[in-house]
Amino acid sequence: MNDEIRLWLTYATENLDSAKILLGQNLLNPCLQNVQQSIEKYLKAILLEKSNTIRKTHSVAELIRLLAEHQVHIDLTAEDCDLLDSIYLPSKYPLGSVLPDFVPDIPLCRQCIALAERVAESTLKMFD
Repeated sequence: MNDEIRLWLTYATENLDSAKILLGQNLLNPCLQNVQQSIEKYLKAILLEKSNTIRKTHSVAELIRLLAEHQVHIDLTAEDCDLLDSIYLPSKYPLGSVLPDFVPDIPLCRQCIALAERVAESTLKMFD
């Protein structure tokens, strides 16, 4: 693993750790933003390893498609990707809540953290 990939993984892990801390403080929008960023960074680390390039996108679904082109399967459903992709923009800017149809709550944050933990575990195994 090269230093650039290691740095992507470090940042991804920091985002996931931050999401957990933010959830504990009942800061739900930033929790979800950090979850999305964590998953995005884990996926980009894998893409960098497989293709030596990183696509400038924040779409988890697009990153999943790109990884599939390199025969890498990530355990996220289309619905998981849609949920994660719905988080990025509204969590960064005050356009209402993170999710367009409802206000984030603790169970949703826990669900998203569980997705990120699953992606983290499978990603880190790829680099062992």
